Amino acid sequence: MTDASQNTEYDVVVIGAGPVGENVADRARAAGLSAAIVEAELVGGECSYWACMPSKALLRPVVARADARRVPGLSDAVQGPLDTAAVLAHRDAYASHWKDDGQVAWLEGIGADLYRGRGRLTGAKAVSVTAPDGTEHRLTARHAVAVCTGSRAVVPDLPGVDGARPWTSREATSAKKVPGRLVIVGGGVVGVEMATVWQALGARVTMLIRGKGLLPKMEPFAGELVGRALTEAGADLRTGVSVAAVRRAVPDGPVTVELAGGGHVEADEILFATGRAPRTDDLGLETVGLAPGSWLTVDDSCRVEGTSWLYAVGDVNHRALLTHQGKYQARIAGAAIAARVPPLETGRWGAHAATADHAAVPQVVFTDPEAASVGLTLAEAEQAGHRVRAVDQDLAAVAGSGLYAEGYRGRARMIVDLDREILLGVTFVGPGIGELLHSATIAVAGEVPIERLWHAVPAYPTISEVWLRLLEAYRDA
Repeated sequence: MTDASQNTEYDVVVIGAGPVGENVADRARAAGLSAAIVEAELVGGECSYWACMPSKALLRPVVARADARRVPGLSDAVQGPLDTAAVLAHRDAYASHWKDDGQVAWLEGIGADLYRGRGRLTGAKAVSVTAPDGTEHRLTARHAVAVCTGSRAVVPDLPGVDGARPWTSREATSAKKVPGRLVIVGGGVVGVEMATVWQALGARVTMLIRGKGLLPKMEPFAGELVGRALTEAGADLRTGVSVAAVRRAVPDGPVTVELAGGGHVEADEILFATGRAPRTDDLGLETVGLAPGSWLTVDDSCRVEGTSWLYAVGDVNHRALLTHQGKYQARIAGAAIAARVPPLETGRWGAHAATADHAAVPQVVFTDPEAASVGLTLAEAEQAGHRVRAVDQDLAAVAGSGLYAEGYRGRARMIVDLDREILLGVTFVGPGIGELLHSATIAVAGEVPIERLWHAVPAYPTISEVWLRLLEAYRDA
């Protein structure tokens, strides 16, 4: 940690030392700029300790067992329960036991100065940092301040919710024991991944979903296949229901979830996976004419609209609430900050334009089966006015999937722009398809013509042969 004086000037000041802030600082340092980075919790942020890393560490044994159960000669050997203690220990290791020494060392290695404490804007290019011991540091940025404070889980304002001590994504990924009964409110990515984990570790999971199904931002069949697998695993999925109130009569007792329209569900824990809000409520935005607690609207270089010096990168700009997309934005923003004096390449797919936020956001949901998508769904493409065709393929019909697992179930879809004959979106659902996604991302982001994709020959026998089947289906339609 820096011992800098209380009034210090840097080229760039970054508020928030999660993966996004780290990447902004890294790009600034690579360009020869000085950088300070401010963090109120752990260096490495939400992803490292309460989101991506612990959740995927929890999911990996679950999905690996599910895969093994579909392989002849191996399935009989993996019918028993998971070793819960070993799974949780594996999670703890990947969360670095909630210590950030390694990440701090990395920051020191790139030459960025770390200030621990609460960072707040106090005016244009000015940041005040209140350290845990009450010491205040005043930082000034010569060129840019980057807000990389991320988002927090939203718990709905329901009767009794405060006393019920509900889980959010943080508690769900860091819990030390398996609840006997777990109610999950919400059917998005956090909901389905945590249902997958805790059901497999022995909890009786009930999912309460206000809408029609799971994963509403993906193609409908993705949620249907994931929902079928969760139901087969023993989870109770209820759609079209809303929570009216939550009660926990005694601190260590069960929680009662009252449903709108009557009825209730009892559980040992309740997880609200119902959305995110920006961490901007105590950031001093009012000192620069912005509304506290708001999402920050940015241009494609991630500069806050109406300013010349303030950048909002990652979740806070509400473009794509995914770690890898935030890191992509950070690379764009860092390059833009360094290159702001010369003309910027801000056209579509330019070096200083985060075009992928609009056209090629990739996401993998690590359930069993996995669900993965990039770009636009059919509905989104049609709403945007494109003339498109959806081309579907049963993944079970590909030779590689049959070798991967008996009883393989899956589906693939590509959305073709009929005027330009390029791909606008791709969705896969099935065991082990997460590694297919980057090929789709390259096809979408590169706007690779259909006629050129014919020359990208998939190896036989692999699941990636689905690309050939999709092209054949498009040709023969």
